[in-house]
Formats: sequence, structure tokens, C-alpha cells
Amino acid sequence: MDERLYVAFAKFEENQKEFERVRVIYKYALDRISKQEAQELFKNYTIFEKKFGDRRGIEDIIVSKRRFQYEEEVKANPHNYDAWFDYLRLVESDAEAETVREVYERAIANVPPIQEKRHWKRYIYLWVNYALYEELEAKDPERTRQVYQASLELIPHKKFTFAKMWLLYAQFEIRQKNLPFARRALGTSIGKCPKNKLFKGYIELELQLREFDRCRKLYEKFLEFGPENCTSWIKFAELETILGDTERARAIYELAISQPRLDMPEVLWKSYIDFEIEQEETERTRNLYRRLLQRTQHVKVWISFAQFELSSGKEGSLAKCRQIYEEANKTLRNCEEKEERLMLLESWRSFEDEFGTTSDKERVDKLMPEKVKKRRKVQADDGSDAGWEEYYDYIFPEDAANQPNLKLLAMAKLWKKQQQEKEAAEQDPDEDIDESES
Repeated sequence: MDERLYVAFAKFEENQKEFERVRVIYKYALDRISKQEAQELFKNYTIFEKKFGDRRGIEDIIVSKRRFQYEEEVKANPHNYDAWFDYLRLVESDAEAETVREVYERAIANVPPIQEKRHWKRYIYLWVNYALYEELEAKDPERTRQVYQASLELIPHKKFTFAKMWLLYAQFEIRQKNLPFARRALGTSIGKCPKNKLFKGYIELELQLREFDRCRKLYEKFLEFGPENCTSWIKFAELETILGDTERARAIYELAISQPRLDMPEVLWKSYIDFEIEQEETERTRNLYRRLLQRTQHVKVWISFAQFELSSGKEGSLAKCRQIYEEANKTLRNCEEKEERLMLLESWRSFEDEFGTTSDKERVDKLMPEKVKKRRKVQADDGSDAGWEEYYDYIFPEDAANQPNLKLLAMAKLWKKQQQEKEAAEQDPDEDIDESES
């Protein structure tokens, strides 16, 4: 059947003033002719609605045209999920619930052919949107539950999972006041495919419900699954601190720092130290700093230790702080990072500027290094010579090996000063002659 026949038939009925018959003919034709062959049909239908239809009729023709377009796109490539999203957005804004469901069912039937997560990331949002439509628009909780359960059965959890789907389903069941269903879903998710996000979501749910014993069990499972996760250890200890069980919190921190592998050990140690400071356990905090310094000699640890001694407010805090700085300076003499050593001395000088005597300040000033500009050869990635670059180095007076360098520097400075004085003296007579002549 050719579109010209339908157009001629519709125009005939239009001349007979049978406008409803015209509309039926156009819709009948559009349902049976592909978009490529129906351009003239769309054009005439639009003109007809503009002449004789109301606003709703014009909107219908525009929607029909767009639906035609999306139908062609999804037929050409059923796995074009972006086209499905656009199509669903269109039908949700205009069509009946059954039509929307039909399009959703057609869309989710196009399962990605490859079981790799990157291919499923767009597809899974079809299920998310379907479930949200059933819950929020169609107001059908039973169908919503079916959609979530079907999606969770479809995902190949042994290869990968989507924590978002499990958490959304659990939150839906809570909104339906079905707490056992939510717990069962999250428990199943942790059993089938444990992930950090699932543990965190489950713990957050139990925290909101004030089920602290359940939180403890979940944290234990979480830390069995990922013992290197410092954030989990810290959160667990913070929970026990809030509940007033400081001994349990301390035991958790001790377990945490004894782990052979941690993702952020510096954050964990800082949290433990802050915990002991909040408990006003000065001696425990001091011991923690000493234990940490056995593992790392980082300058920030030394500075933090010194500032802790200063802020303790106890008798002799200034002397203890100064003692820490002295100990740190001796230890860092063997450190290759000269910037770290300089950072320590600058922190020490700031301390002495505020609390020390004149002799204390002079003593630290004598320890400050000379900053000298040097040159070194640069090699390209392929090992070839790439020229020279300038850099700054620091020469510390305490270092015995640097004493000759310092003497050379002092002699060079003295020679430069003498040269400048000599040049100035040579220029002065000329200036006197010029003045006398003038």
C-alpha cells in the first residue's frame, strides 16, 4: 500500500467534512508504513491537525512522529539503550501505564550479549527506571517488587554485581515497612557478592534503626572481607566511642594498626592518636607517637609529636617539646630529603620565636642551612643527554662533611664583598674629580 493512496483517501474524507474518519485513516496508515516511506503522510496529517484539530491533536501528531523515529532506531539497534531511554521518556509523559510497561518490557528484553560490567552499566538503569516508574507513577508496590527481584536474578553476581540495585531494593522495602525483606536482601547481597558499598549501606541502615549489636556484627564481617580498609576500622572505633565503650574502641584500633597491609595507615594512626588525646590519656598518646616513630621517621610525625607535648599544658611541656625537636633533628641528619629537615628546623624556630630565650633562638638560627644554587645533568627517557638544569640544595652546618663547603662559601662571600668594596673605591676618586671640575 502506497502512502499516496492513504493521503488521497484522507483528503476525500476531509472534503466530506468527516474529520474523525480522516484522523482514523492517518493513524491507521502510520501504524502500517515505515517512517522512511511516510514523510508525505506525516506532512499532510500535521497540516490537517493544524487546520481542524485542537492543541491535543497537534501534540498527538508530534508525539506519533517522535515515536516513529524511536521505533526505527531501536529496530535498527535493539542494544542502543540511549534510544530506549528517550523513547521511554516520551511514552511516560504521554501514554497509558500499559503502553509504558510494554515499552519497558521490550527494552529490558535486550540483555547485553557480553557478561562484562562496562556493557551492563547503561542497561541496568532501564531496570532502575522501570522500578521507580512502577513505584512512583503507577503506585503498584507488588509490580515494583517483581521488577527489583527480576533484575537481581538476571545480574550475573558471580562475575560482577550492582550494589545500587540491592540498596534501592532494600530502601523500597523499608518504604513499604517490610524491614525483614530489606534485611534479607542485603544479607543475600553480602553473601553472594560482598562489596564495600553494600556493607556501608547495610551498616548505615542499622545505624538509623539504632541496632548497634547488628552494626557490630556487620563491621566484623566487613573487616574480615577487607582488613586493609582503614576507613572501616576508624568508623567501627568511632561507633564504640559514641556508645561509650572506650576499651572496645582502643582494642579495635590496636587490631587495626597490627594489620600487615593497610590502604591509608597515616590516617588510621592519626585517628588513634586523636582518640587518645580526646580521652586525655597523655601517656598513652606519647607511647603511640613513639611506636609510630619506630615505623616511620616522617618529619610531620615529629612536628605533630612536638606540638602535642606543647599543647599538653602540663609542667615541663616547653622542655619536652624542645627535647623532641632536638631528638628529631639528630635523627633526620641521615635523612636524604633535606627539605624535610629544613621543615623541622623552621617549625622549631617558630616555637623558639614564641617561647624561647634569645640564646635558644640563636642556637636554632645556627642550625639553619645555606641555600645554594647548583647545576646537574639531565637525561632524557631514552638515556640521551638532555642538557643541564639548575636546582637548589641545602648545606647544613652540623654536617661534618659539609664543613669544607661552608668554608669555601664563606671565603667566596668574603672575596665578593672585597671585590665590591674595591670597585666602589676605584669609582670614588673619579666622582671627586668630576665634582671639582664642575
